[in-house]
Amino acid sequence: MEKLPKIALPLIAVLIGLVVLLSKSAVTVDSGEAGVLYKTFGGGVVTDSPPLGEGFHVIAPWNKVFIYEVRQQELFEKMKVLSSNGLEIQIDASAWYEPVYNDLGNLHQSLGQNYLQRVIQPAIRSAARSVVGRYTPEQLYSSKRDAIQDEIYLETKKILEKQYVQLNEVLVRDVTLPNTIKDAIERKLKQEQESLEYEFRLVTAAKEAEKVIIEAQGKADANKILSASLTDKILQDKGIEATIKLAESPNSKVIVIGSGDSGMPIILGNQ
Repeated sequence: MEKLPKIALPLIAVLIGLVVLLSKSAVTVDSGEAGVLYKTFGGGVVTDSPPLGEGFHVIAPWNKVFIYEVRQQELFEKMKVLSSNGLEIQIDASAWYEPVYNDLGNLHQSLGQNYLQRVIQPAIRSAARSVVGRYTPEQLYSSKRDAIQDEIYLETKKILEKQYVQLNEVLVRDVTLPNTIKDAIERKLKQEQESLEYEFRLVTAAKEAEKVIIEAQGKADANKILSASLTDKILQDKGIEATIKLAESPNSKVIVIGSGDSGMPIILGNQ
Protein backbone atom coordinates (compact mmCIF):
# COMPACT_ATOMS: atom_id res chain seq x y z
CA MET A 1 0.00 0.00 0.00
CA GLU A 2 2.86 2.36 0.75
CA LYS A 3 4.39 1.69 -2.70
CA LEU A 4 1.14 2.44 -4.61
CA PRO A 5 1.50 6.24 -4.56
CA LYS A 6 5.07 5.95 -5.86
CA ILE A 7 3.84 3.92 -8.89
CA ALA A 8 0.70 5.99 -9.42
CA LEU A 9 2.45 9.34 -9.62
CA PRO A 10 4.55 8.47 -12.69
CA LEU A 11 1.49 6.96 -14.36
CA ILE A 12 -0.50 10.06 -13.68
CA ALA A 13 2.34 12.16 -15.08
CA VAL A 14 2.48 9.97 -18.18
CA LEU A 15 -1.28 10.22 -18.67
CA ILE A 16 -1.17 13.98 -18.30
CA GLY A 17 1.67 14.12 -20.81
CA LEU A 18 -0.32 11.98 -23.22
CA VAL A 19 -3.37 14.19 -22.86
CA VAL A 20 -1.28 17.31 -23.50
CA LEU A 21 0.43 15.63 -26.42
CA LEU A 22 -2.88 14.49 -27.87
CA SER A 23 -4.39 17.95 -27.46
CA LYS A 24 -1.51 19.41 -29.43
CA SER A 25 -1.70 16.69 -32.06
CA ALA A 26 -5.45 16.68 -32.65
CA VAL A 27 -6.93 19.23 -35.04
CA THR A 28 -10.59 19.58 -36.00
CA VAL A 29 -11.44 21.49 -39.17
CA ASP A 30 -15.00 22.83 -39.16
CA SER A 31 -17.48 22.99 -42.02
CA GLY A 32 -16.54 25.44 -44.75
CA GLU A 33 -12.93 25.59 -43.60
CA ALA A 34 -9.58 24.10 -44.55
CA GLY A 35 -6.24 23.87 -42.75
CA VAL A 36 -2.75 24.75 -43.90
CA LEU A 37 -0.12 22.53 -42.31
CA TYR A 38 3.11 24.08 -41.05
CA LYS A 39 5.91 21.61 -40.36
CA THR A 40 8.34 23.06 -37.84
CA PHE A 41 11.11 20.61 -38.72
CA GLY A 42 9.99 19.75 -42.24
CA GLY A 43 10.29 22.78 -44.49
CA GLY A 44 7.62 25.08 -43.09
CA VAL A 45 4.34 25.61 -44.96
CA VAL A 46 3.18 22.62 -46.98
CA THR A 47 2.42 23.85 -50.50
CA ASP A 48 2.81 20.69 -52.57
CA SER A 49 -0.27 18.86 -51.27
CA PRO A 50 -3.95 19.78 -50.71
CA PRO A 51 -4.89 21.46 -47.43
CA LEU A 52 -6.47 19.58 -44.55
CA GLY A 53 -10.18 19.13 -45.22
CA GLU A 54 -13.12 19.12 -42.84
CA GLY A 55 -13.01 16.72 -39.92
CA PHE A 56 -10.56 15.35 -37.34
CA HIS A 57 -6.81 15.21 -38.03
CA VAL A 58 -3.78 14.06 -36.02
CA ILE A 59 -0.50 15.86 -36.59
CA ALA A 60 2.88 15.90 -34.92
CA PRO A 61 2.67 18.01 -31.76
CA TRP A 62 5.45 20.31 -32.92
CA ASN A 63 3.62 21.19 -36.13
CA LYS A 64 0.88 23.82 -36.58
CA VAL A 65 -2.31 24.14 -38.59
CA PHE A 66 -3.66 27.49 -39.79
CA ILE A 67 -7.41 27.52 -40.42
CA TYR A 68 -8.93 29.37 -43.39
CA GLU A 69 -12.55 29.87 -44.39
CA VAL A 70 -12.93 28.54 -47.93
CA ARG A 71 -16.59 29.43 -48.49
CA GLN A 72 -17.61 32.43 -50.60
CA GLN A 73 -17.26 35.60 -48.56
CA GLU A 74 -18.38 39.19 -49.09
CA LEU A 75 -16.43 42.41 -48.90
CA PHE A 76 -18.53 45.61 -48.69
CA GLU A 77 -16.77 48.82 -49.66
CA LYS A 78 -17.79 52.50 -49.60
CA MET A 79 -15.38 54.31 -51.89
CA LYS A 80 -14.99 57.96 -52.84
CA VAL A 81 -13.61 58.25 -56.35
CA LEU A 82 -13.34 60.97 -59.00
CA SER A 83 -15.30 61.13 -62.25
CA SER A 84 -13.76 62.08 -65.60
CA ASN A 85 -14.32 65.77 -64.88
CA GLY A 86 -12.88 65.62 -61.37
CA LEU A 87 -16.09 65.50 -59.31
CA GLU A 88 -16.19 63.28 -56.22
CA ILE A 89 -18.50 60.27 -56.52
CA GLN A 90 -19.33 57.74 -53.79
CA ILE A 91 -19.58 54.11 -54.87
CA ASP A 92 -21.10 51.40 -52.65
CA ALA A 93 -19.93 48.03 -53.92
CA SER A 94 -19.73 44.40 -52.79
CA ALA A 95 -17.15 41.84 -53.88
CA TRP A 96 -17.80 38.10 -53.58
CA TYR A 97 -14.56 36.16 -53.22
CA GLU A 98 -13.00 32.97 -51.89
CA PRO A 99 -9.45 31.60 -51.63
CA VAL A 100 -8.37 29.11 -54.28
CA TYR A 101 -8.65 25.84 -52.36
CA ASN A 102 -5.67 23.94 -53.78
CA ASP A 103 -3.44 27.04 -53.50
CA LEU A 104 -4.25 27.67 -49.86
CA GLY A 105 -0.67 26.85 -48.83
CA ASN A 106 0.74 29.35 -51.31
CA LEU A 107 -1.78 31.96 -50.14
CA HIS A 108 -0.73 31.45 -46.52
CA GLN A 109 2.95 31.56 -47.38
CA SER A 110 2.80 34.68 -49.58
CA LEU A 111 -0.02 36.75 -48.03
CA GLY A 112 -1.13 35.23 -44.75
CA GLN A 113 -4.54 35.16 -43.11
CA ASN A 114 -5.13 38.92 -43.59
CA TYR A 115 -5.03 38.58 -47.40
CA LEU A 116 -8.31 40.50 -47.58
CA GLN A 117 -6.65 43.73 -46.41
CA ARG A 118 -3.42 43.03 -48.27
CA VAL A 119 -4.70 42.39 -51.80
CA ILE A 120 -8.50 42.31 -52.23
CA GLN A 121 -9.37 45.73 -50.80
CA PRO A 122 -6.52 47.54 -52.60
CA ALA A 123 -7.41 45.75 -55.86
CA ILE A 124 -11.10 46.70 -55.86
CA ARG A 125 -10.35 50.29 -54.82
CA SER A 126 -7.78 50.68 -57.58
CA ALA A 127 -10.15 49.20 -60.17
CA ALA A 128 -13.02 51.43 -59.05
CA ARG A 129 -10.88 54.57 -59.31
CA SER A 130 -9.68 53.58 -62.76
CA VAL A 131 -13.14 52.72 -64.14
CA VAL A 132 -15.15 55.59 -62.67
CA GLY A 133 -12.51 58.04 -63.91
CA ARG A 134 -13.58 57.24 -67.48
CA TYR A 135 -17.17 58.44 -67.07
CA THR A 136 -18.99 61.69 -66.39
CA PRO A 137 -21.40 61.99 -63.42
CA GLU A 138 -24.32 62.04 -65.86
CA GLN A 139 -23.27 58.71 -67.38
CA LEU A 140 -22.81 57.15 -63.95
CA TYR A 141 -26.23 58.41 -62.83
CA SER A 142 -28.29 57.44 -65.85
CA SER A 143 -27.05 54.57 -67.97
CA LYS A 144 -23.59 53.27 -67.15
CA ARG A 145 -24.01 51.55 -63.79
CA ASP A 146 -24.04 48.04 -65.28
CA ALA A 147 -21.07 48.92 -67.46
CA ILE A 148 -18.91 50.17 -64.58
CA GLN A 149 -19.92 47.13 -62.53
CA ASP A 150 -18.65 44.77 -65.23
CA GLU A 151 -15.49 46.80 -65.80
CA ILE A 152 -14.63 46.95 -62.09
CA TYR A 153 -15.10 43.18 -61.89
CA LEU A 154 -12.82 42.51 -64.88
CA GLU A 155 -10.08 44.86 -63.70
CA THR A 156 -10.16 43.55 -60.11
CA LYS A 157 -10.09 39.96 -61.34
CA LYS A 158 -7.08 40.73 -63.51
CA ILE A 159 -5.19 42.15 -60.51
CA LEU A 160 -6.03 39.10 -58.36
CA GLU A 161 -5.17 36.47 -60.98
CA LYS A 162 -1.81 35.54 -59.40
CA GLN A 163 -2.78 36.18 -55.78
CA TYR A 164 -4.40 32.76 -55.11
CA VAL A 165 -7.80 34.42 -54.68
CA GLN A 166 -10.91 33.77 -56.79
CA LEU A 167 -13.19 36.75 -57.46
CA ASN A 168 -16.75 35.61 -58.20
CA GLU A 169 -18.67 38.86 -58.62
CA VAL A 170 -18.63 42.61 -58.08
CA LEU A 171 -21.94 44.36 -57.42
CA VAL A 172 -22.31 48.15 -57.55
CA ARG A 173 -25.12 48.74 -55.07
CA ASP A 174 -25.30 52.53 -55.21
CA VAL A 175 -23.77 55.55 -56.94
CA THR A 176 -24.12 58.76 -54.92
CA LEU A 177 -23.53 62.12 -56.57
CA PRO A 178 -23.30 65.55 -54.89
CA ASN A 179 -26.84 66.97 -54.52
CA THR A 180 -26.13 69.96 -56.78
CA ILE A 181 -24.89 67.69 -59.57
CA LYS A 182 -27.77 65.26 -59.11
CA ASP A 183 -30.37 68.05 -59.30
CA ALA A 184 -28.76 69.52 -62.41
CA ILE A 185 -28.73 66.13 -64.14
CA GLU A 186 -32.38 65.51 -63.26
CA ARG A 187 -33.39 68.91 -64.66
CA LYS A 188 -31.46 68.24 -67.86
CA LEU A 189 -33.01 64.79 -68.28
CA LYS A 190 -36.48 66.27 -67.73
CA GLN A 191 -35.87 68.95 -70.35
CA GLU A 192 -34.61 66.37 -72.81
CA GLN A 193 -37.69 64.25 -72.22
CA GLU A 194 -40.00 67.22 -72.77
CA SER A 195 -38.12 68.11 -75.95
CA LEU A 196 -38.50 64.56 -77.25
CA GLU A 197 -42.22 64.61 -76.51
CA TYR A 198 -42.61 67.95 -78.34
CA GLU A 199 -40.71 66.66 -81.36
CA PHE A 200 -42.92 63.57 -81.39
CA ARG A 201 -46.07 65.72 -81.40
CA LEU A 202 -44.69 67.79 -84.29
CA VAL A 203 -43.86 64.70 -86.31
CA THR A 204 -47.31 63.21 -85.61
CA ALA A 205 -49.07 66.45 -86.66
CA ALA A 206 -46.99 66.63 -89.84
CA LYS A 207 -47.90 63.05 -90.74
CA GLU A 208 -51.60 63.73 -90.13
CA ALA A 209 -51.47 66.85 -92.35
CA GLU A 210 -49.70 64.88 -95.06
CA LYS A 211 -52.36 62.19 -94.86
CA VAL A 212 -55.18 64.76 -95.27
CA ILE A 213 -53.42 66.34 -98.26
CA ILE A 214 -52.95 62.95 -99.92
CA GLU A 215 -56.60 62.02 -99.39
CA ALA A 216 -57.81 65.39 -100.74
CA GLN A 217 -55.54 65.11 -103.75
CA GLY A 218 -56.84 61.61 -104.41
CA LYS A 219 -60.46 62.78 -104.32
CA ALA A 220 -59.67 65.71 -106.60
CA ASP A 221 -57.95 63.46 -109.11
CA ALA A 222 -60.87 61.02 -109.01
CA ASN A 223 -63.41 63.80 -109.64
CA LYS A 224 -61.29 65.17 -112.47
CA ILE A 225 -61.13 61.78 -114.16
CA LEU A 226 -64.89 61.24 -113.67
CA SER A 227 -65.75 64.69 -115.06
CA ALA A 228 -63.58 64.11 -118.10
CA SER A 229 -65.30 60.80 -118.83
CA LEU A 230 -68.94 62.10 -118.65
CA THR A 231 -69.55 63.37 -122.24
CA ASP A 232 -72.99 64.47 -123.59
CA LYS A 233 -73.26 61.24 -125.53
CA ILE A 234 -72.70 59.13 -122.42
CA LEU A 235 -75.25 61.18 -120.46
CA GLN A 236 -77.86 60.73 -123.25
CA ASP A 237 -77.29 56.97 -123.32
CA LYS A 238 -77.67 56.80 -119.54
CA GLY A 239 -80.91 58.84 -119.80
CA ILE A 240 -82.35 56.52 -122.43
CA GLU A 241 -81.55 53.49 -120.30
CA ALA A 242 -83.28 55.10 -117.32
CA THR A 243 -86.35 56.02 -119.48
CA ILE A 244 -86.73 52.45 -120.68
CA LYS A 245 -86.60 51.09 -117.16
CA LEU A 246 -89.14 53.63 -115.94
CA ALA A 247 -91.47 52.87 -118.85
CA GLU A 248 -91.43 49.23 -117.91
CA SER A 249 -92.34 50.10 -114.31
CA PRO A 250 -96.04 49.55 -113.31
CA ASN A 251 -96.16 52.89 -111.46
CA SER A 252 -98.24 55.67 -113.06
CA LYS A 253 -96.18 58.35 -114.78
CA VAL A 254 -96.14 60.63 -117.83
CA ILE A 255 -92.99 60.67 -119.95
CA VAL A 256 -92.48 63.60 -122.32
CA ILE A 257 -89.82 62.51 -124.81
CA GLY A 258 -87.30 65.09 -125.90
CA SER A 259 -88.46 67.90 -123.64
CA GLY A 260 -85.52 68.03 -121.25
CA ASP A 261 -82.03 69.54 -121.58
CA SER A 262 -80.08 68.04 -124.43
CA GLY A 263 -83.22 66.20 -125.56
CA MET A 264 -83.48 64.19 -122.39
CA PRO A 265 -87.01 62.99 -121.44
CA ILE A 266 -89.00 64.63 -118.68
CA ILE A 267 -90.77 62.21 -116.33
CA LEU A 268 -93.97 63.37 -114.63
CA GLY A 269 -95.25 61.18 -111.83
CA ASN A 270 -98.84 60.73 -110.60
CA GLN A 271 -98.30 63.01 -107.58
